[in-house]
Amino acid sequence: MKELFADLRGAVVSTVVLAVVCCGLYPLVVLGIAQLAFPDKANGSLIRDPDGTVRGSKLLGQDFAGAKYFHPRPSAAGNGYDAANSGGSNLGPASQKLNDALKDRVAAYRAENGVSETDAVPADAVTASGSGLDPHISVRNAELQVPRVAKARGLSEDQVRKLVQQNTDRAGLGFLGEEGVNVLLLNRALDAAATQSR
Repeated sequence: MKELFADLRGAVVSTVVLAVVCCGLYPLVVLGIAQLAFPDKANGSLIRDPDGTVRGSKLLGQDFAGAKYFHPRPSAAGNGYDAANSGGSNLGPASQKLNDALKDRVAAYRAENGVSETDAVPADAVTASGSGLDPHISVRNAELQVPRVAKARGLSEDQVRKLVQQNTDRAGLGFLGEEGVNVLLLNRALDAAATQSR
């Protein structure tokens, strides 16, 4: 009986020590290092107004409507870009529902951006990402939206293209992945340009 209590006490003490180290000290050390070395990333890459109001994150997409904004790729996350409901549609290539949705999205994209029937529509313009929260669109998708946005804002297409270039994230190390345009940052830059021109 004495040995049983000794073993039980050892197990309880080990559990408590490991819980304190693994669930308390280790996370605090990692958090501290992250806050010192990468404070922006450790806090969610938040985008703030000059007054400190949080407007979003560089890592999460937001829905934008209206001709004066660049539009993100479709989202299947909850009611659209719902970070608490991240996920894809889970519809496969044989799904009639997906095929119907793609046809409708292609037609709407062509009409909205003046894309002819012979020009290809970028895949990211009509398909949702796996998470439904992708903040980027392809450079080609952004280029096709430039004329609509420029006209709606009364800017030249060159001015809008310059903002697209400034908000394009390059491929990692110059060759990993593809370039992508951060829609939230681009639309904020457009709003800032409109405010400055007044």
